[in-house]
Amino acid sequence: MTVRTLASASGVTGLIAGDSQAGRKPTIVREDLIAAALRLTGAHRSVSTLSLREVAREAGIAPNSFYRQFHDMDELAVALIDLAGESLRRIVGDARRRAVAGRSIVRGSLEAFMERLRADDKLLHVLLREGTVGSDAFKRAVDRQLRFFEDELRADLVRIAAAQGIVFHEPGLVARAITRLVFAAGGTALDSPPEDDERLVDELSHMIRMLLRGAHAMGQAKRAR
Repeated sequence: MTVRTLASASGVTGLIAGDSQAGRKPTIVREDLIAAALRLTGAHRSVSTLSLREVAREAGIAPNSFYRQFHDMDELAVALIDLAGESLRRIVGDARRRAVAGRSIVRGSLEAFMERLRADDKLLHVLLREGTVGSDAFKRAVDRQLRFFEDELRADLVRIAAAQGIVFHEPGLVARAITRLVFAAGGTALDSPPEDDERLVDELSHMIRMLLRGAHAMGQAKRAR
């Protein structure tokens, strides 16, 4: 998937692809600055290391024009993190909905996550990296996105348990453990070769099933008391 395609899918339509403008633009919108910041990030370049002047130059505007859209670089980074979270939730949600009988929802979701990571999804890279190297504002924004994932996963666990007539002990805590595990593994995968992806998906699938079976066993024990 090209960066242009990613931009279109994420609502930053057509703005990321291509080189920075030689001249300054007469008008600027938030998406121009978001796209410029994404063009400057990479495997070894976090958005937290970007300067306002760099982003303004890449967007083709004067530095003072930046403030018409964002108060500072923290606000721009938070907007990127929020956009990344929304994009990934759509992807994982689609993977869950596509799951059919005989195919693991867990594995399907993990494969969708890894495919997006390997598709040079700079939004996902931002989400995975900023939670550990960014400012407090960045980390809070990442944590907020992770909580969205946790809430959605908790709702899925409750729904699945009800459909199967079982009980998961502390489904919210299980959802938190799974979400943090997957995102930590995703951060590691960024620095690993793609050849390791299948092994990583296998390991994560096994770990998640262990968590689910443990939560199920604890729920059954509690019900039996």
